[in-house]
Amino acid sequence: MFAMKVGPALAAGCTMLVKPAEQTPLSALYYAHLAKLAGLPDGVLNVVTGYGRTVGAAITSHMDIYKVSFTGSTEVGRLVMQAAALSNLKHVSLELGGKSHFIVFYDADIDKIASLALQGTFINKGEVCVAGSRVFVQQGIYDKFLIKLVDKNQYERVLKFMEIGKKEGATLLTGGGKLSNRKGYYIEPTIFTDVSVRI
Repeated sequence: MFAMKVGPALAAGCTMLVKPAEQTPLSALYYAHLAKLAGLPDGVLNVVTGYGRTVGAAITSHMDIYKVSFTGSTEVGRLVMQAAALSNLKHVSLELGGKSHFIVFYDADIDKIASLALQGTFINKGEVCVAGSRVFVQQGIYDKFLIKLVDKNQYERVLKFMEIGKKEGATLLTGGGKLSNRKGYYIEPTIFTDVSVRI
């Protein structure tokens, strides 16, 4: 997610301090390495790793930081906002587990849209802030769409298994997968139907 935030900030002339989740720091470090190879001057893009309760707290309460953008849980989002308010009233942008809408109308190509809905929801194990994980289907095609979605969910898991099954160390799930902060726990790709939604 940080990559989507860095580009616009740099284009606006800002420097960036990125603090990735403590469970997954390598992608941010590699991103900074690539930026340096591309010619970005030292000090423009900075990566600081560590735990949120120490490093994250230091960032959100620092008097010389004027904007914080946080992606994560509602619980930690409250702490970020509180620290920002108690320090220098820095601007805060929060992305707290939102669910993006994926809308399907009666004239859609059901086969194609079912694949896109699965991809939009389950890509990167579903750990995408803009994942289209709330699917709204127009009346009249709901049952047909749901059958296709479930069929494709099963097929694409088998297909992905066949594609990566021979690679050593590969995760044999698509859309689910290992939780980065829970050793040994896995989640299957799951489709919930007929749920009530607050909009």
